[in-house]
Amino acid sequence: MDRVLTLELVRATEEAAVRAGRMMGIGDGGAAHHLAVAGMHQELTAAPVNGHVIIGEGYMADGQVLFDGEEIGRGTVPVDIAVASLDGQRLVAQGQPGAVSVLAMAGRGDILRVPDMYMEKICVGPRALGRIDLNQSVQENLRHIAEGLERSIDDVTVAILDRQRHQDLIRECRIAGARIRLIHDGDVTAAADAAIEGSGTHVLMGIGGAREGVLAAAALRCLGGDMQARLIPYTERERQKGEELGIHDFKRILTLSDLVRGDDCFFAATAVTPTLLMQGVRYFGGGARTMSVVMRYKTGTIRFIDTVHRLNASSHWSVRK
Repeated sequence: MDRVLTLELVRATEEAAVRAGRMMGIGDGGAAHHLAVAGMHQELTAAPVNGHVIIGEGYMADGQVLFDGEEIGRGTVPVDIAVASLDGQRLVAQGQPGAVSVLAMAGRGDILRVPDMYMEKICVGPRALGRIDLNQSVQENLRHIAEGLERSIDDVTVAILDRQRHQDLIRECRIAGARIRLIHDGDVTAAADAAIEGSGTHVLMGIGGAREGVLAAAALRCLGGDMQARLIPYTERERQKGEELGIHDFKRILTLSDLVRGDDCFFAATAVTPTLLMQGVRYFGGGARTMSVVMRYKTGTIRFIDTVHRLNASSHWSVRK
């Protein structure tokens, strides 16, 4: 894969973010998501790749673009693509921080196909590499992570989705002495934050979306971090979906290399609303300004991109006349 593809990725996430950002605080996350999907699809359709959507926005039968299995792009480089055109619909609807547009890309067959179900996960940065184990207790994991970070547990900050299912996890983290950052939605960026020095987050723990987990794995691979995960089918239908994709052992712990394989992968994210490390989309007369991050595993590069978009008054990016 060519390094030029990094800019193609960013164009797709930027387009999605600029469109979705117009709906910030309007109270309609579904509309924001629809705009983001349309924007990302437009850019990926023109991208110089022979893309296969592994993790998309739905299924072809639903009439959705960027559906699972869609062939996209105008090039010859065979790649697998995973997307979350808008990770954090509710955050945009309520005007809260943390919403992003996300895209990952790797060689054909290098991204694990997972159904739309839950996934237990623990994500850390390079200094805690090899120190996590989902089979161990929360306190044991925090102790090993703290050792890798060369600090005490009370200097470790854990990001956890603010859900009722995490009450026991939150209690165990508090007993261990760790600091906690509760997030309302969007655990992809929280996972990446855990691997970026200076973000203030050191580990992501808990149960979230499996598809978001694969996207997080792409980011962590580029950042040199570590991750373990386990799929959680709550219904027989979810179990059947997993088996259709070749997943039969749902108790198996999935490692980073199980989730994203191969010798190269890319990850890009553009902030729709502000994140810990990026400003959200800002609009001005005739344009907008975005902040994005794009990473590549093979080169180990992490680029933060600040872009000014010059738009005309009749642009289709504007949802208001």
